[in-house]
Amino acid sequence: MPPLLDGLRILVLEDEFLIAMDVEQLCRDQGAADVTIVRDLAETDLRDGLSSFDAAIVDLMLGGVSTLDFAGRLRGAGVPFIFASGYADPEEIGGSFPEIRLVTKPYSGDDLIEAVALACGRAKAA
Repeated sequence: MPPLLDGLRILVLEDEFLIAMDVEQLCRDQGAADVTIVRDLAETDLRDGLSSFDAAIVDLMLGGVSTLDFAGRLRGAGVPFIFASGYADPEEIGGSFPEIRLVTKPYSGDDLIEAVALACGRAKAA
């Protein structure tokens, strides 16, 4: 069985440096072809556009700024994504993004990878 994220190009929105590095390594260990880390929403005007990514892991707050508008852009571009955050208001997410999985910090690497794989249709819900 190939790694769950085999060949995927993953966008990681995470402002905590060590968490971003851990997430990048987790994705690479599961076969991700490329991992792009964005630590500030000002960096999200991505040169190649959102369609250059197969999936995204989105922290709800980057430097104190909500990422929900950006998440809407991901959904509009058809990019599967999950939220990974310690500042989660489940009702806020559920109202705007009922279909998107939230993995709360601190999370295990297995939970995070499984959620991304599920969002991409590469794993079955338990």
